[in-house]
Amino acid sequence: MYDWVVLWDWVEIAARWVHVITAIAWIGSSFYFIALDLGLHRDRNLASGADGEEWQVHGGGFYHIQKYLVAPAAMPDHLVWFKWESYATWLSGFAMLVLVYYMGHEMYLIDPAVADLAPWQAIAISMASLAFGWVAYNTICKVFVNANQTLVMVALFALLVAMAYFYTQVFSGRAALLHLGAFTASIMSGNVFFIIMPNQRVVVADLKAGRKPDPKYGKIAKQRSTHNNYLTLPVIFLMLSNHYPLVFATEYNWIIASLVFLMGVTIRHWFNTQHARKGNPHWTWAATAILFLLIAWLSTAPVQTRDPESAMAPGALRYAAATGFDDVVSIVQGRCSMCHAVEPGWDGLHYAPKGVVLETPAQIAAEAKRIYLQAGLSHAMPPANLSYMEPEEREAIILWFQSAGQSGVEG
Repeated sequence: MYDWVVLWDWVEIAARWVHVITAIAWIGSSFYFIALDLGLHRDRNLASGADGEEWQVHGGGFYHIQKYLVAPAAMPDHLVWFKWESYATWLSGFAMLVLVYYMGHEMYLIDPAVADLAPWQAIAISMASLAFGWVAYNTICKVFVNANQTLVMVALFALLVAMAYFYTQVFSGRAALLHLGAFTASIMSGNVFFIIMPNQRVVVADLKAGRKPDPKYGKIAKQRSTHNNYLTLPVIFLMLSNHYPLVFATEYNWIIASLVFLMGVTIRHWFNTQHARKGNPHWTWAATAILFLLIAWLSTAPVQTRDPESAMAPGALRYAAATGFDDVVSIVQGRCSMCHAVEPGWDGLHYAPKGVVLETPAQIAAEAKRIYLQAGLSHAMPPANLSYMEPEEREAIILWFQSAGQSGVEG
């Protein structure tokens, strides 16, 4: 029978690849249009009636771009809508959430030391929080619709800080920061799906019917696009955070995540000011550096790991009872635990890579799938085979895993 664990890993790879591709497309177009809008020359009396124009050169050609506040006198036959990049990014991201965190809830989503949740409870909290994020954010925008936009951003930041703290009280550190990224990304995609695209459809419908569109629709859409612009960089950071225990596995992880949003603002402010030709705010460089150093300092708090004496999850019990487990424990402790330890013995390592600790039988059984894929089927671990794991030892890991009766996706 085909190894379904390997197949499932390839499903995750495919979903992650699609997610990265679509995210690049969405972020690229978003950054480009914000930069274009800020950089338009609006001091020219254009015969076309356009609000502004810009000449650009790329790929061996010249582009003459004009922006209309509402629309030109005649609706063009072929109008390109930028929406699928956002939708595909969110859908592929949610697929990753299901594949990695919902299906792998024992390993990645639930930490009994934080909150001893049943799988259905954790998944329900996850999905409900994403929906809550859009409702709360949209309410903030409507309540402060006529207020200074800085006030809107402050209220949004307060919401994000509150959610950062909330997630760290219910999920594992890794899942908490990933969910904060998904929470923010859902707000961004919600802006496109519920606000920006419907507003643009209203404008197009008015033009086709011969009515003069209300400029408020374009103003609201631009507001939401600007919010997305400032949220993009923190989302990228949070999506990458699961690779770095110094970010997600410390007691100050929620503060670190909160400060990342401030870094996103300072970085984007510099770029946006530059694109708008309104100066060169070098203070943002210093502010970003200070925030980054503060985050690095906060990360020096002891890295959190699961209690090695805690009860094994049902999935792990199956591997602990499988034939060859004692041999695998000896192999892993001899070849892997010098790095994957609470206090690594390998020179230059100050914490276990990716927060994975393999010192006790319980910890080894809990990481059965990763050990099988990375040290059994592949030679990914140990890196460069620095601890000289023998082919026979890798074969023992494979036989042990398979003897546990693995016939489907581990979840």
